[in-house]
Amino acid sequence: MKDLNILLAGFGGQGILFTGKVIAYAGLMEEKEVSWLPSYGPEMRGGTANCSVCLSDNKIGSPLVTNPDVLVAMNLPSLEKFENDVVPGGLIIVDSSIITKKVARDDVKTIYIPASEIAEKAGIKGAANMVILGKLFKETEFCSPDNLDKGLQKTIPARKMDLLDKNRLCIRLGTEN
Repeated sequence: MKDLNILLAGFGGQGILFTGKVIAYAGLMEEKEVSWLPSYGPEMRGGTANCSVCLSDNKIGSPLVTNPDVLVAMNLPSLEKFENDVVPGGLIIVDSSIITKKVARDDVKTIYIPASEIAEKAGIKGAANMVILGKLFKETEFCSPDNLDKGLQKTIPARKMDLLDKNRLCIRLGTEN
């Protein structure tokens, strides 16, 4: 696997940091070098949240992703702030349920997925992050399916383990859309 630097960004409460943790744990299961660096505003919900995740076969020099290979944008301010930072040839995944603006660049691959709508239709409001994770997994194959599931299991707190199958469903829906 080539190095993969991912920047996930959106509002607090959208599961940005959780998604980053799942990716990081899946990377650990793959025996990769991993870094996970959360960044968020002081608000409990609704403020800014982003997360840098690096996966590599080699030592990681800095956990901060300034020029991501992949940008996951779950709100318009995040897309506008980070779109131009993505490396040429990189990937931008946009939750098109929330963001109607199109990516202006033509030197990156852009995927528009109505993640919030997909999660709501499945009866799992608030799980758009898992739909996006499924799409990210499908596009980058950053780990094996088994290790993605192990990363998910490791990240879900014991008190919320009843949500495991719903999260699995949303990941699957993301891979199918």
